[in-house]
Amino acid sequence: MNVQAVDAEDIGWADFEKVLIVAGTITRVEAFPEARKPAWKVWADFGPYGERKTSAQIAALYTPESLLGRQIVGVINFPEKQIGPFRSQFLLTGFHTEQGVVITAIERPVPNGTRLA
Repeated sequence: MNVQAVDAEDIGWADFEKVLIVAGTITRVEAFPEARKPAWKVWADFGPYGERKTSAQIAALYTPESLLGRQIVGVINFPEKQIGPFRSQFLLTGFHTEQGVVITAIERPVPNGTRLA
């Protein structure tokens, strides 16, 4: 696999603390036929932050059944983004690979809404 190095600007701890990266559990997955690239509509429960939805280009590696009940890592303080007829309310984190996007895994269960430390 070819991974390109990217020059990245250093950030301070205060910058990192602005990004709300939290655990959530996937509660619902639907097809998103209007998406330009294969994607699912995904809803996740973020505990005290409520249920939020997103469009995720993870259909190459995941079926709806394999996602339901799975704990994920999301960024929940980006502004909502219009994706075709759908409004995305969080970013589902993952890693691009040649086979498709691999979602960020949580090693053992944590309460929904737990913030990344």
